[in-house]
Amino acid sequence: MNPPRRLVVGISGATGVRYATRLLEIARAHGGVETHLVMSPSGVLNVRHELGLDRQAVHALADHVHSHRDVGAVLASGSFRTAGMVVVPCSMRTLAAVAHGLSDNLITRAADVTLKERRRLVLMVRETPFNLAHLRNMTAVTEMGGVIFPPLPAFYLRPVTLDELIDHTVCRVLELFDIHVPGPRWEGLDDPGVPPRSGGAV
Repeated sequence: MNPPRRLVVGISGATGVRYATRLLEIARAHGGVETHLVMSPSGVLNVRHELGLDRQAVHALADHVHSHRDVGAVLASGSFRTAGMVVVPCSMRTLAAVAHGLSDNLITRAADVTLKERRRLVLMVRETPFNLAHLRNMTAVTEMGGVIFPPLPAFYLRPVTLDELIDHTVCRVLELFDIHVPGPRWEGLDDPGVPPRSGGAV
């Protein structure tokens, strides 16, 4: 039996924490994925504000939870093998720290480890509009091998619910780690004038 794929999930202080909780839910339902969660204090605040959940409710969705202050945790070492890391949502502060190698907490240290070990790092950045510093930091992370993945909705699937939009984005992110889960995908146009409707939530 193959060991589970370890996926590090960071939640920083930006809007969009539902993407993070849904990613954890889908990864658990899929099976074969071992999630390691790190939340910043601002991430915890957003969980409370946007979802009405406390820290423990989000912790319960992950297999392992690490304090963002614990820079001595297993995630801080490249010898702890993982499939990679996703920061969802990723604040501009966290993006900047990753771009400049500032490993000042476990989220940014784990991201730095992911890059130095040449593993997949996905930053789901949340900010609009972008200023020049944001764009340069995204370029720097891309040049280091990271993936910048703003959670943009796919309206071509003609979604009916917000959950459909979220699930499609989350499934696409998991695919980047070779974690294949069922979900709506673009399958081309039967009639060039009528896009296919989404197949529903995962």
